[in-house]
Amino acid sequence: MVNVKSFLITVSAVILISSCGNKTAQQQPVNEVERDTAAVNINRDSTIYGLCGDASAMNTLELITDSGDTLHISLLMAKEEGKVFGGYAVGDRMAVMLNNDRSSARLVINQSALLGDWVMPNPIDGSDEIGVSLKEGGIAEGIQQSDLIYKTWRIFNGRLEIQAIRDGSDMEEFGLYDIVRLTPDSLVFKNAEDLFEYGRQKPFDNYGVDIELEDGEAEFHL
Repeated sequence: MVNVKSFLITVSAVILISSCGNKTAQQQPVNEVERDTAAVNINRDSTIYGLCGDASAMNTLELITDSGDTLHISLLMAKEEGKVFGGYAVGDRMAVMLNNDRSSARLVINQSALLGDWVMPNPIDGSDEIGVSLKEGGIAEGIQQSDLIYKTWRIFNGRLEIQAIRDGSDMEEFGLYDIVRLTPDSLVFKNAEDLFEYGRQKPFDNYGVDIELEDGEAEFHL
């Protein structure tokens, strides 16, 4: 004869185990969604890109965005925090991080001002200059750096990202830096470990030596 009490206990246990199993199965997709959402948020670029419009003023930036919108953004907050890098002029390409209500800028980077050849003394012996060239279209090239092959650059979430490949390796390296200063002649950025200070490379001028060719002869004027 079946013990009714034992039977009921057994049935209850089976129901409890099944219930727990279903709960776990139901929760798993939710956890996967949360992980996917977190990954998307990490990789999402919150920067607004566009061109400086002619209605810009001392404390206001007119930004004609890449999506075709025209924004009039207050620069007071960014200026107070010293977060306007490279200034701005009509036609310059700008990268802007907005505050929560999207009315004010908390960070402004003049991407046009970033373009060019930036160098520093070789930290090993100072005998020559090394650096990086930031070009239109997000192209980056090294200057006198045979051990590091620069590939691309961009502004991502208000930071300067430079992609490079170390010589002899197929591994891509992504450096992410906070801009500290950007003027016509200087570019300074940093990460958690290092501070990088560059100056704009001056055109080659033959070191002050003029060479004139006349009647097949060369004259050197110091």
